[in-house]
Amino acid sequence: MEKIKVGVIGVGMAWEKLHRPAFEELSDRYEIRAVCDLNRERAESWGQKLGLQPEDIFTDYHALLERDDIQVVDVIVPITLNHRVAAAAAQARKAVILEKPMGATFKEALATKDLSGAYEIPLMVAENYRYSEEFNLIRDFIRTEKLGPPVFFIYHTTSCFPCAMKKANFAAKEWRQHPEYPGGDILDAAIHPLAGVRHVFGGIKHLQAFGVPQDDDFSPYAVVTINIHFINNVIGTFSYYPAGQEPQKPLAGLRIFGEKGMIYLEDTHCGYINLFYNDGGHELIPYRPMRGFYNELLNFHKALTGEEAVSVTPDMELGDLKTVYAVLQSIRDQDIVKVDRVPEYTMA
Repeated sequence: MEKIKVGVIGVGMAWEKLHRPAFEELSDRYEIRAVCDLNRERAESWGQKLGLQPEDIFTDYHALLERDDIQVVDVIVPITLNHRVAAAAAQARKAVILEKPMGATFKEALATKDLSGAYEIPLMVAENYRYSEEFNLIRDFIRTEKLGPPVFFIYHTTSCFPCAMKKANFAAKEWRQHPEYPGGDILDAAIHPLAGVRHVFGGIKHLQAFGVPQDDDFSPYAVVTINIHFINNVIGTFSYYPAGQEPQKPLAGLRIFGEKGMIYLEDTHCGYINLFYNDGGHELIPYRPMRGFYNELLNFHKALTGEEAVSVTPDMELGDLKTVYAVLQSIRDQDIVKVDRVPEYTMA
């Protein structure tokens, strides 16, 4: 099997905890040839762990992009650098794996979307919720109407950013605590579960959002709640609470109500999807948590070798980012906002 040669730009926490384990599992398909990080000590440390030579370790990503042997660049940088680095990689004719969102602004995201066509390179946005086993299973249940036609849903997720700031976690990063992009943690974190429900139901006709303002820099709102009307006429409520905790178990989670029963996912780490039928029946569907990173890299390798298409395209991810910006606009204008013109799929 042909191994794809990879250069990694940004070897911080997301690389260590999320991308690196997936690359290691797919070592028969990918070979890490070079790493780059502004922190030279960190770059050198990872270079040694990966068995690289001194000439394979960079602090300037432009120098890494000059390498002829690099076929793919994995871009794992702060949000404000996503478009800039992706654009440089595309101009160097490298295939690009890019972390979400595609830009710090909607204008940047639009420009990122156009890179693939302009430079004729494959570009995949690493939205792991769209590649996860749990959301793919739920989408299949909805498409096949396993519990009857879907009617409505509720989805609540809590992420205590203030708690995580004090730990060796993503929230401890200065650029996340004082973001230089609209929406703060809503754009950085809430975009994942929003992408998940869009993956399940498709395009959004319109939404109306409300938010509780706060003075903390990490997010303009302590909590947001959103009424969503999908193009397939499913309606529901999504809420995101980045400033607090949900101590009671089981969690509210994702609950999708169909004509014959309910789908329940407590959280993305629990390992089981519950199917409750109106006649009293129950099914417990197991899945492997945190498989989105593996699945996205597997899909990208197959796309590069001509076996299949990229599943999560820049156009698709742009819709997720557009949803976040629609939420912020709705809260600001106290109005209903239209989102998508056409659905991503039409249910039979």
